[in-house]
Amino acid sequence: MTKDQRPPDRRSVLRFTAFLGAAATAGLLLPEGPTPGAATRPGAASGGAAGAAGPPMAAGQAVRASAYRLEPMTAQLPGRRRALPPVRRRPFHRLPESTGRTMVLTFDDGPDPRYTPAILRTLRRYDVRAMFFLCGEMATVHRDLVREIADDGHVIGNHSWSHPLIPGLAPSGIRAELGRTSEVIEEVTGLPPLWYRAPFGAWNRHSFEIGAELGMEPLAWTLDTLDWTEPGTGTIVSRVLDGAAPGVVVLSHDAGGDRSQSVAAIRNYLPELLEEGYRITVPRR
Repeated sequence: MTKDQRPPDRRSVLRFTAFLGAAATAGLLLPEGPTPGAATRPGAASGGAAGAAGPPMAAGQAVRASAYRLEPMTAQLPGRRRALPPVRRRPFHRLPESTGRTMVLTFDDGPDPRYTPAILRTLRRYDVRAMFFLCGEMATVHRDLVREIADDGHVIGNHSWSHPLIPGLAPSGIRAELGRTSEVIEEVTGLPPLWYRAPFGAWNRHSFEIGAELGMEPLAWTLDTLDWTEPGTGTIVSRVLDGAAPGVVVLSHDAGGDRSQSVAAIRNYLPELLEEGYRITVPRR
């Protein structure tokens, strides 16, 4: 795997991503109704930079086409259709049902056997549930970890197959990235993912449309730890504690590079958040 490598044109990618997000509304936003829109880049309430969504994944083999969910999804009971979510024009920056002193912890790019198990142990210790947005190419190799995440009651989301810049893909490419990943997640856990997150936070109209067709809602974040820059465990802890507030969605990573600081940080900030009265939650959907 070459996920840890950062291509030399990273700054160009981030500039493009920042441009895509210039129209995104800052702070805690709720999505609006279905209308066509340009690509958006979610803002970070804690002062995140353009590269907030984390490091790019190295390009691999072309993702094969997926026929996943070409037919409408149905519930387990015969003759009943599962309602598909509406087509959004921007992602959620907070969970729609979040109330009181609730926060959401999310981890992108995994699962990775070097870091994901340690994060799971910490969450298990404090009986806390989180969201894991998985890359398909990691999930298919580490299916045991996918099962462990699901068995612990965490919410598994779709983070594409190979972590590409979604607006640079044709609709067929977006469908392959999202569809193939959902396929693997459902094969392993028995349930399709109901949430997805665009790599780099770079969304476009096609991604919202295809995500909805696959039965998924888009979730961004409001507090970016920028842990992928390896700023130091203390810095990550301070960013989470300083940015803590009701409804905040925290972005961290459990793969895509050296995530030892992320592992150490959650051991420090999670008990402090709980002591401060925050309830760490996940979507009911």
